[in-house]
Amino acid sequence: QPIGALLLEHCRITKEEENVFSISFIEEPERKYCFECDSGEQCQEWIEALKRASYEFMRRSLIFYRNEIQKMTGKDPLEQYGISEEARFQL
Repeated sequence: QPIGALLLEHCRITKEEENVFSISFIEEPERKYCFECDSGEQCQEWIEALKRASYEFMRRSLIFYRNEIQKMTGKDPLEQYGISEEARFQL
């Protein structure tokens, strides 16, 4: 039964030991949660999954792939969806 939830934006995920990782928050460095896994491999899987799940990771991925598509086609792929030039720079 879950006892709560953590909003993972602006957090830092750190491997502490072979099978332990922590989540701390950039704006509240004293707020830190430690998690113990059954193995080092499981710990690494959790770390990677949590890093991929963040909004910031998705934002950076969107910017990267948008630029790659633009290089290949010469067109901004977001233009076809009516996203303005100004809004594109706020990504």
